[in-house]
Amino acid sequence: MNNDKHPKLDCIFCRIIAGQSPSRVVYEDERILAFEDIHPQAPVHILIIPKEHWASLDAAPRGGEELLGRVVAKARDIARDKGLAAAGYRLVLNTGPDAGQAVPHIHFHLLGGRRLSWPPG
Repeated sequence: MNNDKHPKLDCIFCRIIAGQSPSRVVYEDERILAFEDIHPQAPVHILIIPKEHWASLDAAPRGGEELLGRVVAKARDIARDKGLAAAGYRLVLNTGPDAGQAVPHIHFHLLGGRRLSWPPG
C-alpha cells in the first residue's frame, strides 16, 4: 500500500494530477481534483479524488479523516454547482475489485442528472 504524498506515475489518476494525462477538470485545489468521468454512467458523472495517493479507502491512513471529509464536502458543493441538489445525486466509493474499483487510487463517483436505480449492482 502506497500512502505517499508523491504521485505514482503508474497510476492513471496520479498522471492526471501531474498533468501528464488529459482530463476535463471541474474543480482543483491543493489537495483535491475533480474531473469528468470518461465513461459516464449518468448525465453528470464526476470523479473526485485526493491528490495524495491511497490505493483505496482500506489503504487510507489514520489521520486521513480530514481529507476524506473535505472530499465529501467538495462533492456536495459540486453537486450544488451542477444543479443536482434539488432532485438528488449519488456519491459512490468502491473499495476493491469485488466492489468494482477499477483504478487503485481512492476516488468518489458523483452521479446525477437522472433517476438512479437501486440496488446499484
